[in-house]
Amino acid sequence: MLTKRLIPCLDVRNRRVTKGVKFQNNVELGDPIEMAVGYSDGGCDELVFYDITASAEGRPIDIEMVREVAKAIRIPFAVGGGIASLDDMYDVLHAGAEKVSVNSLAVVDPELIAEGARQFGSQCIVLGMDPVKTDAPGFGSGYEITIRGFRERTGLDALDWARRAQEMGVGEVVVNSVDADGTRQGFEQELTRMVAHAVTIPVVASGGAGTIQHLIAVFEEVHADAAIIASMIHTGEYTIRQIKDGLIAAGIPIRKKW
Repeated sequence: MLTKRLIPCLDVRNRRVTKGVKFQNNVELGDPIEMAVGYSDGGCDELVFYDITASAEGRPIDIEMVREVAKAIRIPFAVGGGIASLDDMYDVLHAGAEKVSVNSLAVVDPELIAEGARQFGSQCIVLGMDPVKTDAPGFGSGYEITIRGFRERTGLDALDWARRAQEMGVGEVVVNSVDADGTRQGFEQELTRMVAHAVTIPVVASGGAGTIQHLIAVFEEVHADAAIIASMIHTGEYTIRQIKDGLIAAGIPIRKKW
């Protein structure tokens, strides 16, 4: 049985890690390099960094930060934000990241996914998707994809977009619940379960983790392959080791790193 992955997320703005609730009222938490080293040494499986204002500001990602992270840690990490071309993907991967996360720009230019998969391999291309609930007709899943920091609705059904992205070569899908982000009330299980059943590539649950039980549920009941965590560890309430010990005690296959 494949082990489940635990992935701390660091949202970065102006070289500082920041976190809010439903992507509002963000507060600064610390230096991304120092936090990355702490989580890496603490036993996490991977890390993900989002330059959360790069796309909205129309600028490339902070490549120097990517280089610094690559020098400081020895685990895989993904980077997202401001990825607009194959050259941007190359720059991020050449700087030391193992994966590139595409979101808004993948919706605007879906061919970017296919080109990236052909050039660098599907294992390097991660689709980040930001669905919100909708009662509007034409959305079979009940969720619509949003882009540009949830400011713009796209008319895309979440399941249709996940399937299409897989067909175009994406190697992994991160299902980020806008409604649950930062609430620490648990993952949006219905949404994640639907995506996990709709595709055959790994699915990562994101948004809402607050307790070990939330992680047990998303692995055991929803069948997510990995889970992104943020607030529950950024606050110091839990350590990676405490979380993994709890998952192991519940029978979840997880990699122990101590």
